[in-house]
Amino acid sequence: MTAGRSAGLEEVFEPRSIAVVGASNRPDTVGQSLFRNILQAGYKGVVYPVNPGWKSVSGVRCYAKVSDLPEVPDLGFVIVPAPAVAGVAEELGKLGTKGIVVISSGFREVGGEGIAREEALVRVASKYRMSVVGPNCFGVINTSSEMSLNATFSESLPPKGNIAFVSQSGALCAGILRYGTSERIGFSRFVSVGNRAGVDENDILRSVGRDPATKVVLLYIESLADGRRFLEVAREVTEQKPVLVIKSGRSAAGERAAQSHTGSLAHSAQDRVFDALFEQAGVLRADTIGDLFRMAKIFSTGLKLEGPRLAILTNSGGPGIVAADACARGGLELPLPPPIIAEGLRSILSPSASIGNPVDMTADARPEVYRESLKLLLTAPDVNGALVIATPTGTLSGMELARAILEARSSTSKPVAACLFGLSDLTQEVTFLEEHGVPTYTFPEEAIQGLSGLARYNAWWTRPRTEVKTFEVDRAAAQRVIARARAAGASVLPEYAARALLEAYGIRFPAVRRTRTVAEAVAAANEIGYPVVLKIASPDISHKTDVGGVELGIETPAQLRAAFARIERSVAAKAPKARIEGLEVEQQVLGGKEVLVGAQRDPAFGPMIVFGMGGIYVEVLKDVTFRLAPLRPLSAEHMVRSVRAFPLLTGVRGEAPSDLPALYEALLRISQLVVEQPEITELDVNPLLVRGAGQSVVAVDARVVLDPSSRSAPPASAPRSALRRPAGPRRGAARPRRR
Repeated sequence: MTAGRSAGLEEVFEPRSIAVVGASNRPDTVGQSLFRNILQAGYKGVVYPVNPGWKSVSGVRCYAKVSDLPEVPDLGFVIVPAPAVAGVAEELGKLGTKGIVVISSGFREVGGEGIAREEALVRVASKYRMSVVGPNCFGVINTSSEMSLNATFSESLPPKGNIAFVSQSGALCAGILRYGTSERIGFSRFVSVGNRAGVDENDILRSVGRDPATKVVLLYIESLADGRRFLEVAREVTEQKPVLVIKSGRSAAGERAAQSHTGSLAHSAQDRVFDALFEQAGVLRADTIGDLFRMAKIFSTGLKLEGPRLAILTNSGGPGIVAADACARGGLELPLPPPIIAEGLRSILSPSASIGNPVDMTADARPEVYRESLKLLLTAPDVNGALVIATPTGTLSGMELARAILEARSSTSKPVAACLFGLSDLTQEVTFLEEHGVPTYTFPEEAIQGLSGLARYNAWWTRPRTEVKTFEVDRAAAQRVIARARAAGASVLPEYAARALLEAYGIRFPAVRRTRTVAEAVAAANEIGYPVVLKIASPDISHKTDVGGVELGIETPAQLRAAFARIERSVAAKAPKARIEGLEVEQQVLGGKEVLVGAQRDPAFGPMIVFGMGGIYVEVLKDVTFRLAPLRPLSAEHMVRSVRAFPLLTGVRGEAPSDLPALYEALLRISQLVVEQPEITELDVNPLLVRGAGQSVVAVDARVVLDPSSRSAPPASAPRSALRRPAGPRRGAARPRRR
């Protein structure tokens, strides 16, 4: 790698020479547009058009075929009919070309023969160890002065900037470039990955993450080629720079019926799985493309909001209230000015001004009043940044206001955003402010979205770092439980087996005895001690309460006999074909809050942990959260704190707080279990009773489903498809990261 070239996919983003196979002079064709854009952008390398139908393209000598080229191009752009693409890739591979970008469509996205064409392309790329972007993609942009590469067929040429944009939608790219141009948003790198036959979003993310010209990375994704690898790569990148994502295509990942609460929740809440993935990786999610770029604008300035506390300064109450409401939604706080700051504001502002937060200066505020008020607010130690809102008045000049904002901000490193709300054409003023590091928005809530993103990223970047914790467990006992189930041909463990599996990993259960007769049940209850719970034991009954298979609060032998008879009658009526192995007498644990802890092995993401408030209503309320295993201690804590019902665990109306450290440990132990025992596809502990501080947690019921398809351990995450990355080492894979 030569000096000045960033590590990762140099053949795609930093080629010294390019061949455009399918370049053309024919108007309004992709071959014409892409080749013309390369020339007009001032590409610093050498570009060769290849097309037997032309002697020259845009004034550049054209070659009839790849083998006629005077040198080996680093990168080939392929714009030929789909059936011919694999042949062109073969020709480039024979020459020694390191990478190709296939613009042509007509592959996997159309099905049928397109799938076979894509597989043929992958085989060729694998044979010659070429990187492949696409097929069915928009192209590549690198605006660095050393490259000046715009190899897309867009009509808009983006300005140079520090935002990298990675998209799975080629059609979206053209619109984004036009939007960026109109909003003065510049890009460092820009690429669509198309069908991801070779290079995918994870490869591109790692590459742009190491690019020193990129300050913020934007992703548009519809699916992930490898969710677990995305977590790994995104965590690496977000340690250095923010990553913002918009995720579309909100649909269930699988169609099979889930056999546990956790499985049902995971399949009905796939979008929350992505939320969890992004949160674990430090990736900020936007709901709309507009939100994505509003956050990108403020991140591109390099500003940092070192806390959630904001000051709002306005000359109109309405926009200030809108901004305050947006702060509440975005997790920002509005501290009141301390007395000394409030006194200073009163000496500056008119008697009718509101000295709170927002500070409403009223409509007669002149630019110098803005300057002095903002300067005062920024000196407050509990203020991390400010938003300045200006609405039109007869005394307010746009350029004077812009200068006043910059003068007030000059003595601090705290971020300031501006909202010039409803003023006349302020293109000059907005440009002036943004050139000096003050992001400017049209509406107050847009500015708050940007500032909220800054605060969220700062919370991630400054978080305590924790490593995966491994407990001493009885792995051999757990494997014996699984082996016995395999030998019996069972994919759903009976509760007693599920309990033994979890106990091997340190999850505590109440004392229990298996019985077959009423007399045995009474004897077991006398031994355990009342009150007790009576449960049906059957490998064929997933949810015992659905068939009347559970009786609680049994306090006497008479009650036990009656409950025994009721369960037998109910199960016989509601599950007549179920195999009955007896009834279990279990110590009833009194007190505690019911929660659900579970696991689901997702085909794309591998093992996931789920947490929520437990009991029979978990699938109705869906107050749950997900994380990918293995969990780290901080992730376990965040899981518990993120559910809406978390305050119930802290103690309300005089109740004692729950044993949260024991709950965090249970999550970590179950995470370790599903990582180390990959035959487990679904797992429920529901309910897990979280008792008072220092009293630990107790599992009351458990459900474990094994993978029925294989007796061997599956990988942590499933491969993408038969369309795999070309074999062999990737360029730059072993190079050290730049700091």
